[in-house]
Amino acid sequence: KKDYPPFQNHPHPINFNVGRIQGGEWTSSAPSACAFEVRVAVFPGQSPAEICKEFEAYIADVSARNPFLAKNPPRISYPGFMQEGYHLTDADQQEAILGKCHAEVWGDKLEEHAFAATTDARPFGLYGNCPTLVYGPYCRNPHAFDECVDLESVRKVTKTLALFIADWCGVEAMR
Repeated sequence: KKDYPPFQNHPHPINFNVGRIQGGEWTSSAPSACAFEVRVAVFPGQSPAEICKEFEAYIADVSARNPFLAKNPPRISYPGFMQEGYHLTDADQQEAILGKCHAEVWGDKLEEHAFAATTDARPFGLYGNCPTLVYGPYCRNPHAFDECVDLESVRKVTKTLALFIADWCGVEAMR
């Protein structure tokens, strides 16, 4: 993470999440197979294909040192979502306006956070030449069974976004 400035101080900038484990045929017998479904994140600028090769080399190396796995190497496939990372750049004007609107509603300075999650801003920033901000309510335990948001922060975010849109897009008098 030291080579990726936005993430240098993040406690865990790259997630390796074993989201699903499936194995065995019956509770009283040793399983003949086991499958893991894993989500691997990458830093902005890294190639997911290259990271997959690195991951496969690591698994092959570890497997070669195990008597059973050396004869029965794991098969690796990538059926799920995998995309390159995103880091917002060239959005100083948008950030300044959002910061002003945030301060007006919240009464304090907008703070910037790097986070280890995919975001809908990614395709706009990476492929659409459209720097896209991510701004939202206080969230606890994202993607967990008990994910939730603070309702007062939803209200304040709504007000902030309305001010941002009015400032960014301009307003016209109603007829």
